[in-house]
Amino acid sequence: MRKFSFCLAVLLVCAVGAQAAPKAEVFGGYQFTRTEGGTNWSGWNGAVTGNIAPLLGVTADFSQVYNSGVHYTTYTFGPEIHAHLPIVKPFAHALFGGAKLSAGGASTSGFAMYVGGGVDAGHGLIAWRVVQFDWLYDRFSGFSSSKNVRASTGLVVRF
Repeated sequence: MRKFSFCLAVLLVCAVGAQAAPKAEVFGGYQFTRTEGGTNWSGWNGAVTGNIAPLLGVTADFSQVYNSGVHYTTYTFGPEIHAHLPIVKPFAHALFGGAKLSAGGASTSGFAMYVGGGVDAGHGLIAWRVVQFDWLYDRFSGFSSSKNVRASTGLVVRF
């Protein structure tokens, strides 16, 4: 029984690993962000993920949101874990990088971090990012903000 269980476990791992994971994925879509003060922002979100193993990728994420003439831009990078299942791809990531807040010709730069994940639906070249939720932490000039969330949706192109 022990040998059978071991063989079954090996087959399951191989089956998951054998799913034809694309080499790269490009995401683009809409982003909604709610910051600590209760301010709502709308804008765009784009990301490129290079899949380096069946369950592991590296993501570069870029976004910009707007509210009353203020622009909030982030550029973050980090690891992603995912499972390429037949119809859906759940994923989780931790992204670290920079942020820029600008308004009226003045700007300040700081640190940004996203921790979250989401689900892509679709098989083949084109998929739909049903939802991506992220917790956002940022720090500008010694002041940090940790009660921020982001939700994104859009299209994913797989290569």
